[in-house]
Amino acid sequence: MRERECERVASPRATRPVPIRPWRLLPTPTATPFTFGYAAVLVVTSLVAEYASPSLVHALHQASSTDVAHLVRTPVLVLIASALWIAGGMFSPYAIGFLLVLTALERRIGGLRTAGVFLLGHVIATLATEVPVGLAVLAGQLPDSSLHRPDYGVSFGVAASVGALAGLLTPWLRWPLLITFGGMLVADLIAFTDPMTNWGHVMSLAIGVAAWPLVRRRRRDRGRSSGWARPQSPPSPTTAE
Repeated sequence: MRERECERVASPRATRPVPIRPWRLLPTPTATPFTFGYAAVLVVTSLVAEYASPSLVHALHQASSTDVAHLVRTPVLVLIASALWIAGGMFSPYAIGFLLVLTALERRIGGLRTAGVFLLGHVIATLATEVPVGLAVLAGQLPDSSLHRPDYGVSFGVAASVGALAGLLTPWLRWPLLITFGGMLVADLIAFTDPMTNWGHVMSLAIGVAAWPLVRRRRRDRGRSSGWARPQSPPSPTTAE
């Protein structure tokens, strides 16, 4: 008798719909400090790119470029500096993707691991696209000017974050996301307007997908550390009626 009463009391709570909170799509300083802080830096650099003199902006972009010449001399510096600019400005597709994707990823696996996924895609894809350029120049297949080709932005890190986030979503969200985003990258690759960057985007997405085992394990660890547990049914009474 008591068990049936407990079930009737608990069932409305179990079936209560989860409220929709649209503001959770955007970063906040408390819930997603990495994304919020990084986005603030990108807003500042985007304003500089928009309103500073063209000569200054050109000089800053050149100094931040992960071209072969800079990677040989100051690899760590330019790998960091190149990720402080958004190609296309604050309202470009990758800028919007940065906010939405990194916010969602950080809410699931934390700021440190989100930064790790982002940097993994940014660094590996950059090196994978620039090293062949340097080798081609050495072999005489490309001119020396290719060593100074401007290369900066957050797109490689965002693409890797999309791939990693997909592994944390339910299948009915995961596969449409991968098919849509992957299809866009393949279309850019076929257009052949910037093949090196386009290949970098494809590789970054693959890097994010390859990180699924890591981010899924980290998400489980994060859930346990925050005290999350599956709701338990009420204990059965030990006294007789």
